[in-house]
Amino acid sequence: MTAATADAAPQPVVGLDLGGTKIAAALFGADGTVLARHSRPTPARSGAAAVLDALAAAAAEVDPGRTASVLGVAAAGVVDPRTGLVTSATDAIRGWAGTPLGPALADRTGSAVACDNDVRATAGPELAALRAGHGGHASLLFAAIGTGVGGAVAADGRMLHGAAGIAGHLGHLPSPEATGLPCTCGATGHLEVIASGPGIAAHYERLTGAPVDRLETVAARAAGGDAHAVTAITTGAAAAGRLLGGLANALGPDRVVVGGGVPRIGPLYGDALRAAFTAELMAPLHGLVPRAPLFGPDAAVRGAAALPTTLPLHRPGARR
Repeated sequence: MTAATADAAPQPVVGLDLGGTKIAAALFGADGTVLARHSRPTPARSGAAAVLDALAAAAAEVDPGRTASVLGVAAAGVVDPRTGLVTSATDAIRGWAGTPLGPALADRTGSAVACDNDVRATAGPELAALRAGHGGHASLLFAAIGTGVGGAVAADGRMLHGAAGIAGHLGHLPSPEATGLPCTCGATGHLEVIASGPGIAAHYERLTGAPVDRLETVAARAAGGDAHAVTAITTGAAAAGRLLGGLANALGPDRVVVGGGVPRIGPLYGDALRAAFTAELMAPLHGLVPRAPLFGPDAAVRGAAALPTTLPLHRPGARR
């Protein structure tokens, strides 16, 4: 692999966003214009090789003339962009942990590939906008709260990746509200099991003894005055807010962004998160508040397309 250089001539690039249910692809022109789009289901139950084949097919679909010589891929799981390896993953994609994502996709496509975790890639456009407004030393704390709780951290204008690509996994920080509850990672007491969508739904079930199908059902019951539903939502929101406030004290970010599907359930969640966040802040950070993402559904695929400008490139035939 070789590092991408910031002064390389602008060229078309394919961005790929791999989730547990869908692959999104886009061809971006040198000026950032979207030239073509494509999406297809992720063959998550068919194994890593099938997923890699689907990624390569999606890239070919948006760029049949092979005008792009580089690809960027944002992928679920813990991704180490230096080795191109998926170092850890849940079973949302069967056999995904241990997959040599960068090198294997380069071999399938014949193009150089840069890869990263999907949440860090989604945070990339946020960081770029922040740097444009605050200079090269801007810092960002980004949380994505949905089916799980992911995140990204940038300090002094640089996205942090950490050992094995694990930096930013906010859902696996300890949370007092989750004490004793088993986490998907195998440990107990992590934020994800109380603040994620499934975590909030599970907490409602613990409070009531009644099964619930999804977070939106809990939100609807809270809107109808169900006190247990209100408690489940505000407990998860406050847990996330306290954790983010503590991290803000440790990192001193210029901006805190909270995205994902859970915050979209309404002000009950957002108000509880903001109140808990604010209560944790040290005096120099008073006035810092969590913000909604600046970018919409294209954020991940656009962030993926930018990865080759900052991360190592994995080239065809380079696997050892």
